[in-house]
Amino acid sequence: MLDIAEELDRWVEQGRAFAVATVVAVGGSAPRQPGAALAVDSEGTVIGSVSGGCVEGAVYELCRQALDDGETVLERFGYSDDDAFAVGLTCGGVIDILVAPVRADSPARPVLGSALAAAARGEAAAVARVTEGPAELMGRVLLVRADGGAGPEGVAHGDGPPYDEEAPHTAAAGYEGGLGGHPDLDLTVAAEARALLDAGCTGTVVIGARGSRCGEPLTVLVESSVPPPRMIVFGAIDFASALVRVGKFLGYHVTVCDARPVFATPARFPDADEVVVEWPHEYLERTGTDGRTVLCVLTHDAKFDVPLLRLALRLPVAYVGAMGSRRTYLERNRRLREVGVGDVELARLRSPIGLDLGARTPEETALSIAAEIVAVRRGGQGRSLAGGHTPIHHEGGPVVALRARPEAPDVLPTASRSAGVLKRRTG
Repeated sequence: MLDIAEELDRWVEQGRAFAVATVVAVGGSAPRQPGAALAVDSEGTVIGSVSGGCVEGAVYELCRQALDDGETVLERFGYSDDDAFAVGLTCGGVIDILVAPVRADSPARPVLGSALAAAARGEAAAVARVTEGPAELMGRVLLVRADGGAGPEGVAHGDGPPYDEEAPHTAAAGYEGGLGGHPDLDLTVAAEARALLDAGCTGTVVIGARGSRCGEPLTVLVESSVPPPRMIVFGAIDFASALVRVGKFLGYHVTVCDARPVFATPARFPDADEVVVEWPHEYLERTGTDGRTVLCVLTHDAKFDVPLLRLALRLPVAYVGAMGSRRTYLERNRRLREVGVGDVELARLRSPIGLDLGARTPEETALSIAAEIVAVRRGGQGRSLAGGHTPIHHEGGPVVALRARPEAPDVLPTASRSAGVLKRRTG
């Protein structure tokens, strides 16, 4: 749902009623991961996608129905091929979709509005919703922010309208809204949501009967919205200009850094979020990085590369790549060893940078670099899909499934070849 936060935030500000359908679990080969969403407003306007087109028509009707009756529904779409009239996936997978109305009378609307506004502003926030459990808990929303403080309007987390007057939420609890079953349940879910938010992940948390405090197991979807990951491009060259454009297309916050002011100018890199004139290693020492940051070293000049890579290869970042010929690579490695960089650290270096696409132009080279970054992030092999026998959609990436309590059953669906839609109405 947070993947379409900007549009939904506008709908909330305009006072529109809408229903949002969110992928909450997948099995087998499925085109979208948990958190992907489609929304329909009262006028029939559609935004987002849950399956790449396979079941969008059926989900649209479910959203219209949810707007009419105010009920939250969980639907399972399975494999459909033999029956021409069945609605289902043709890829062999299974997806569970939660359809929830967000009307003016929805008790969760204020909290959901806060979550959408935070995500639209690029702030780190996590939303938790029950996807399987007691009917009275369906549709409730719990919001956790990264800073644990007050929202932009000065409303502290937990000070919003409580769902249960017996269990008022406090600012000290570090969340807003709640699932309404029991204060301990809200605290447990808030803690799990914060853990996923800290990791920048979206996933499901299964809480067992004793841990759920409501007498039966719960499955909770936690959607995390985090600021865009950083791509830092060192070297203000023509290849960098092309890589900046591709990086922005992939959703990165892109910085270009070069020590030469004549080359590092906003006019040469209009698509970059930042252009920094500074020695690369000095900038990297003072700037913020995390486990999603990618570092692309395009200078292929030893006086820049060696001190920069010596630092970069010791940082817990997602990707470090360096441009240069194979001869440059060997000479650079020799210099790095001389300054104390070990074999384990050198093994992290992607150089020559990019996948072998036969690239020649700056744009083609940028594409090869971006393809390698995606492959590293998603666990791909960089081989042609044609003629292969491995799954197209890899497990992994920023979506996870967690079991919060040991007594919880495994409720994630497995792949099925049953035709049509498997429905579970939850109230």
